[in-house]
Amino acid sequence: MDRFYFDWAATSIPDEAAAHSVPFGNPSSRHAEGKEARRVLENARKRCAKVLGVPEKHIFFTSGGTESNALVLHASLMRPDSQGILLSSAEHPSIRENGAVLARLGKRVAWVSPEKDGRVSPQTLEKALKKAENPRLVSAAWVNNEIGSVSDIPELVRAARGSGPVHFHCDMVQGIGKIPCRLSEWDLDSASMSAHKLGGPRGAGILYLRKPLEPLYSGGGQESGIRPGTENTAGAAAFADALERHGSGGTVEEAFVLARDRWKVLITELSALSRFSAIPADREPEDPRFSPYILQCAFEGIPGEVMARMLDDAGFAVSTGSACSSASRKRPVLEAMGIPQAKALEGIRISQGWTTGRKDIELLVSAIRTILNKF
Repeated sequence: MDRFYFDWAATSIPDEAAAHSVPFGNPSSRHAEGKEARRVLENARKRCAKVLGVPEKHIFFTSGGTESNALVLHASLMRPDSQGILLSSAEHPSIRENGAVLARLGKRVAWVSPEKDGRVSPQTLEKALKKAENPRLVSAAWVNNEIGSVSDIPELVRAARGSGPVHFHCDMVQGIGKIPCRLSEWDLDSASMSAHKLGGPRGAGILYLRKPLEPLYSGGGQESGIRPGTENTAGAAAFADALERHGSGGTVEEAFVLARDRWKVLITELSALSRFSAIPADREPEDPRFSPYILQCAFEGIPGEVMARMLDDAGFAVSTGSACSSASRKRPVLEAMGIPQAKALEGIRISQGWTTGRKDIELLVSAIRTILNKF
């Protein structure tokens, strides 16, 4: 049976060139093997910085988006307890659940609710900042990992700056290499990225850090003490490859247009099915509020887990939401948007990538139509 992959938001199909052969030496060692490994690591840092358009001194290699997010949030434990934290309630689990941990540890954590389309609005953020207790750390995702809503991060940063001195962090994992942006113009203090969303390997991430922070844990002092532990030289080099291949300006823009056209076809075709509904319901086939790489939708009367399993049996890989919380039946992102529980439990997430073709989408729609006729 042929397989068709529509779960790119969970992980991308790896590029053939993603497996990277690099010197085996420890980059911290002073012998020739270590020096060569250090050269490769620093060259990877320089290459990533060039694609992102930022100084290389602001690039720190981590194990992925989750660790990058946690490093920033947990650093708040090194600051006075009087300093508050404001997080979006529609964040990835690595933000949302770490926020809950910080609250249990006594930090003042407040939450800002998204709009009905899943985006955080500057107006809502401003109101939340006024209610929060001395907020000094604000975090909001650029692209929501479950529904694909795209928040206007530069406007959110401006709203946050108006409330006083804050550290603004952004989870950019679902946007880098997919939606055009100019990171250097966004005035962010920190941001997280992950290689495996771009055709690179798992276990490789980036923390963009413009404003210094004091990390919670220490070790050997690697990555300027921000992320101690022996560096993943191969992962860093492969991440640089992936960014150069998929993250460069013209490449991102071209892929974005093609993805938008394919998603327009998908949503238009699915909208013709009587039991289909987009989540949120007012999402249009070509809607600038959303990434053209992610679609959350539901089919009346069919639980999302059942639809995902039936599509898997038919050769199509989709999911019901974040792979990082697949063990839970709860849908906190949809709940934060005000989606009724019954509708939320019918939801599935369909996500595409650069190898997705028009024919794949036609076959997916046909498979869904067949399931609806049987169920």
